[in-house]
Amino acid sequence: MAGVSSVLSIYRLSPFTSHLRFKRFAGLRFKCEAGSSPQMDSDSTQKGSLSGISSYTLSAGLAGLGLLETGYLSYLKLTNSNAFCPIGGGNCGDVLNSDYSLVFGIPLPFVGTVAYTAVTLLSLQQLGIFSIPGINKTDGRLLLIGTTTSMATASAYFLYLLSTKFAGTSCSYCLTSAILSFTLFFITLKDYGLEKIGKLLGLQLAVAGVVIASLTSTYSSIVPQSQSAEEFTLERYETEITKESTPFTIALAKHLQSIGAKMYGAFWCSHCHEQKEMFGKEAMKILDYVECFPNGAGKGRTMSLDCALVGIEGFPTWVIKDQVLSGEQDLSTLADASGFIYQDNKPS
Repeated sequence: MAGVSSVLSIYRLSPFTSHLRFKRFAGLRFKCEAGSSPQMDSDSTQKGSLSGISSYTLSAGLAGLGLLETGYLSYLKLTNSNAFCPIGGGNCGDVLNSDYSLVFGIPLPFVGTVAYTAVTLLSLQQLGIFSIPGINKTDGRLLLIGTTTSMATASAYFLYLLSTKFAGTSCSYCLTSAILSFTLFFITLKDYGLEKIGKLLGLQLAVAGVVIASLTSTYSSIVPQSQSAEEFTLERYETEITKESTPFTIALAKHLQSIGAKMYGAFWCSHCHEQKEMFGKEAMKILDYVECFPNGAGKGRTMSLDCALVGIEGFPTWVIKDQVLSGEQDLSTLADASGFIYQDNKPS
């Protein structure tokens, strides 16, 4: 017991000593923070930066896909080629080649290519991969939200036109571009956050207003097809065929003529002219071509009886061995439909 008492006596503090130690303890300053350690703060910062990089990586990737699509459509415009329409009713070429495919005389694919290129470069700048001279990251973010806002607004406008002016016609390229534009817009919004977006609402509304006003001004002068057909008269004119025929097209034309195949067209039809150019001027002199509007088109002009009896729904139309092929056809399709064999059905 004596040993225990001696040990306890060592740790027993006098009132004076205890008071001094309490004062020292009270004099120490303690800082209370939400983060428990510097390591946790570092992890939190890293997580936020990764989140930002992830959103810009996604926007750069999606804009790259849009760039591929609009680049393909721009190539078709430059080469005057027809787009491949994989799904949907109607012909997407009717939409892509309509008057609504131009903005102030500029093909929409060209405008889309510029927009998607801008989003791609601005996103890469935010990632630190690409530097745009004269534009810092803060200005780049403002340009990015402005660009994606204009793209989403334009896409909504074009979807409205697609549903009202081209009812029953599906355009997979239009829908794909609209989905990409809306997705890029929402990604940019998410990156900014609600508080900052509230401050930029005026800018977004101004951008959307300019886009809608510009598109409305562009398309206000377009006369609907039904109205133009009733009010206007188009006299018949001849289009010159400039391409020379090849041995293949001449042989195919002779074969089609020998089996009684006929091509029905209209003088005002651009696809009919393109079909004629495929054969060339020598081969077209051999083919049986029927002009469905020999007296012109429009008010008071009707389709010829020969074409009406066939039940034509579009131009050009081919009738080959009781088969009706509507629309512009490539040469190999016509060769297969007519049973023509020449150098493995490959045009020279």
